Amino acid sequence: MTILGIDPGIADTGYGIIEKKSGKFIFVECGTIKTSSKQELPQRLENLYKDLTTIIKKYKPKQIGVEELFFAKNAKTAITVSHARGVILLVAKQAKAEIREFTPLQIKQALTGYGRAEKNQIQQMVKTILNLDKIPKPDDAADALAIAICSAQTKYVK
Repeated sequence: MTILGIDPGIADTGYGIIEKKSGKFIFVECGTIKTSSKQELPQRLENLYKDLTTIIKKYKPKQIGVEELFFAKNAKTAITVSHARGVILLVAKQAKAEIREFTPLQIKQALTGYGRAEKNQIQQMVKTILNLDKIPKPDDAADALAIAICSAQTKYVK
């Protein structure tokens, strides 16, 4: 089964794609969808929509895990990221994939067994679980892979 993890953002949206085969996780691809701060918000959201649609059409994930917006110190940033999350959820729904949403605490718990794990601990677990030579970069992509792994191994209840 192909699983897509998404770490929402407006400047950088991380994505990570894994396969789950016979109880093992296999790395497929990861990266970020970037939008320019020089563009107006509607244009940035359209770019996110188009790029994410292209990724989903290419890999056809059966399941899409998305990080929930948990906390933002800046209300304007939180609202902007919420717009991006809305676009992400729309694209996922249009793909007819199973959508799973997780808090950062749930993701940390799923990967390390500890809900307050540090970012480096999560990245090390992503590297280990996917049998990679090094921690995936950039951080948003590594976070998205963590979300995909969480989605793949968590019994999900809405």
